[in-house]
Amino acid sequence: MPKIYVIHENATWVEPLRAAFDELDLPFEEWFLDQGTLDLSGAPPDGVFYNRMSASSHSRGHRYAPEYTAGVLAWLESHGRRVINNGRALQLEVSKIAQYAALANFGIRTPHTVAAIGRDNILAAARKMRGSFITKHNRAGKGLGVHLFHGVDALKQHLDSDAFEDSIDGITLIQEYIRAPEPYITRVEFVGGQFLYAVCVDTSLGFELCPADVCQIGDAFCPVGETAPAAPRFQIIEDFAHPIIDKYRRFIAANGIGISGIEFITDERGEIYTYDVNTNTNYNSEAEAQAGLYGMRTIAAYLGDELARLKEGREPARAAA
Repeated sequence: MPKIYVIHENATWVEPLRAAFDELDLPFEEWFLDQGTLDLSGAPPDGVFYNRMSASSHSRGHRYAPEYTAGVLAWLESHGRRVINNGRALQLEVSKIAQYAALANFGIRTPHTVAAIGRDNILAAARKMRGSFITKHNRAGKGLGVHLFHGVDALKQHLDSDAFEDSIDGITLIQEYIRAPEPYITRVEFVGGQFLYAVCVDTSLGFELCPADVCQIGDAFCPVGETAPAAPRFQIIEDFAHPIIDKYRRFIAANGIGISGIEFITDERGEIYTYDVNTNTNYNSEAEAQAGLYGMRTIAAYLGDELARLKEGREPARAAA
């Protein structure tokens, strides 16, 4: 009997989705792909496969989970299985270089970014920046490696200190610092290729912006600080409308992404800079309860509809590119 298969490496992040599946009485199974074996002579089970593999898996001790998942997704796709967030989506998840190159194809502006490997090249990249800049890991998630610098000398001190941590793929990004008039970024959520909602995220406590509830209580892998801001850190924006939504929709449709959260920042001139694409998106329950919108329920319903289409022999629903 076909069912929904959830591919991931973080059980805590899947808890709200499990509850949504149970609420909708949907059959599902989890594939925890931190390790395992893959017999290429066999055929995968029938069903709908939802890939939630994370670029930050190594921070939880699952160093090779994305590589293993890439092989599993290739196997699934070779057998014609319905995969939500396919192999191409995973490529974008684990490389910001790939993200920015793909975003540019759709006229989506990203901050000036230079990729570098090695201390001397990181410093050379920083010298290309006209003002303040940030560092970040190419394969990251959770704001790994993000630091703000106002000059090359400060970066040099950081690189020579114990505080510097190389990206898991060895690639450090040097990126222009976008100065926003207010300390917030916007995250736009899509399910089934369709716009769900936009959320305003307070950045006054730092750069690690994981919206999952576990991150709000001092989780060691995604800290947000010891003191909460006066206002909620995550607030869903009512009636959000902007031309960037259509560009994002076309971008994700063309890159095998069915479910995602895309983050952008607005500078003092009102210009939008997109800087991150998350294909294993999480949601903040407090913000959703206040707005009456629920991401994981929407995902579960979407996957349930895809499963029904599969059972009935109908074509999968696809957003127009």
